[in-house]
Amino acid sequence: MTPPAPNLFPRHIAVLILLCMGCAFAGNHIAARVAFDDGAGVLLAILLRSGGTLLVLGALVLWQRQSLRLPSGAWRWQLLLGLLITAQSLCLYSAVARVPVALALLVANVFPILLALLTWALGGPRPTARTALLMGLILVGLVFVLDVPARLSADADIGPQWLLGVTLAFCAAFVFACALWITDHKLSQVRGSVRSLLTIFIVFSSVNLAGWSGALADGLNPPASLTGWLALATLVVLYGTGFIVLFMSVPRLDMPRNAPVMNIEPLATLLMGWLVLDQMLSAGQVTGGVIVVTGIVLLTYRTSAQRSAKA
Repeated sequence: MTPPAPNLFPRHIAVLILLCMGCAFAGNHIAARVAFDDGAGVLLAILLRSGGTLLVLGALVLWQRQSLRLPSGAWRWQLLLGLLITAQSLCLYSAVARVPVALALLVANVFPILLALLTWALGGPRPTARTALLMGLILVGLVFVLDVPARLSADADIGPQWLLGVTLAFCAAFVFACALWITDHKLSQVRGSVRSLLTIFIVFSSVNLAGWSGALADGLNPPASLTGWLALATLVVLYGTGFIVLFMSVPRLDMPRNAPVMNIEPLATLLMGWLVLDQMLSAGQVTGGVIVVTGIVLLTYRTSAQRSAKA
C-alpha cells in the first residue's frame, strides 16, 4: 500500500520559504567573501560550515532513529558523492574569494546545462530542441555576464585572478552536475536525510584531512579580526539554516512545481554584493545575469515538470 503523501504547504508559503532559503544561501556566500577578505582560509570556512550542519543534521537523524545502512553497492557512490560535493564547495568558495560573488554564482549556476549534457552522454535522453534553445540563451547571457567583449579588447587586462576565479566557478558547476547525476541515478533509493548526513560527514572529514595535511596552503588561516569571525559565524548560521530547513520541508514544498524559485540566489547575491561589499556589475553584466537566470528557470521548470509527470 502506498503511504499517504505529505500535506503540501499552500503555494504562497512554499514560495516564501524557497525565496528565504535562496537569500540565505546568497548571504552565506557574501559572508564568506567578507571572511576571506579578512584573511580567513577557504578550508576553514568549509570546515565550520559542514561541521555545524553535521551536528544539527546528525541530531535530527538520531532523533528520528533512522538507519544508516545503505543498499548493496551504494557505499562507493555515496563516497564519490561526498567527495564531489567537497570539490564543489572548495571550487565555489575559491571562486568567491577571487571574483565578484554574483559573477561566481551566475557562472556556477549553469549546472543544469552540464547536467542535461552529462545525462545525454551517459545514455539518457537527448536534449529537446527547446532545451537546446534555452541552453543557447543561457550561454549568450554568460557572454554578457563575463563581459567578454570588453575583456577581449586590446587594452583590457584580464588578470590571473579573474581567469582562475571564473574557471573555478565552471568547475564547481561541472562537479555539482556530476553529483546530481549520481544522486538521481545511483542513490535515488537512499533516504534523503541519510544521504545528506553521510555527504556532509564526508565533506567534513575530507576538509579536515586536506587542512591538517597541508594540501592547500593557508587553507586553515583564521581571520585577522572580529569582523572575519562574525562573518564565519554568519556563514555557518545561514548555510546550516538553509540546508536544514530545506531538508525538513522538501516533502511539503511541491519541488517539481516550485524549484525554479531557488534561482533567486544569484540575483539576491548581486543585490547583497552591492550593499555589503560595494561590488557592482556593469549594466551589460546585470542584463546578462537576468538572461541567465531566466533561461535556468525555464530549463529547470520544464525538467521538473517532466519528472513530475513521470512520477
